[in-house]
Amino acid sequence: MSKLFLIRHATPDWSRTDIPYFVPPGPPLSPQGLEEAQGLAAFLQPAGVQRLFTSPLERCMHTAQIVSAVTGAPWEVADGLHEWQPHENKEIVLARALPLVQQLWQEITADDAAGPVALFTHGGPIEALLSALGLDDAVLERLRVYDHQNAQPPAGVWQVSPGEHQNHDIRLVYTPPTARRVA
Repeated sequence: MSKLFLIRHATPDWSRTDIPYFVPPGPPLSPQGLEEAQGLAAFLQPAGVQRLFTSPLERCMHTAQIVSAVTGAPWEVADGLHEWQPHENKEIVLARALPLVQQLWQEITADDAAGPVALFTHGGPIEALLSALGLDDAVLERLRVYDHQNAQPPAGVWQVSPGEHQNHDIRLVYTPPTARRVA
């Protein structure tokens, strides 16, 4: 079955205030983040992920590299998946990120051998994409219980699959054991 995984990077080193969070390279993964990325890789391996696309920020690329080493899936940088910038709104984020998602969705629904595909990005872009793909905004709002009011924890995985009547089946399918609710 065709699947698209939207994955938030593993936990970065929040103490690195000397590195802007939204400008490459951004802070690296913390030791906890390295463990989360290993757990994420173990979760994704049986899914048969074929390709990985990642934001150009260090925390996403490193998470994708760890998953790639375990799954054998090649990874590449997709600039449209970068962190939400201070001057951006939801429409701007979707204008840069949604075309890649739509292209990949067409590929994996036309040919099961082209998927599953995983995208490594950030909380804000994931939420914008989930909304555009049909997840109810009220559901997202109820899930804003993780760090920085995100609807998914670091290394959390949303799965998008074909549903009935042209609707997508969208659900949070992986939360690392280290995930903490803060809200």
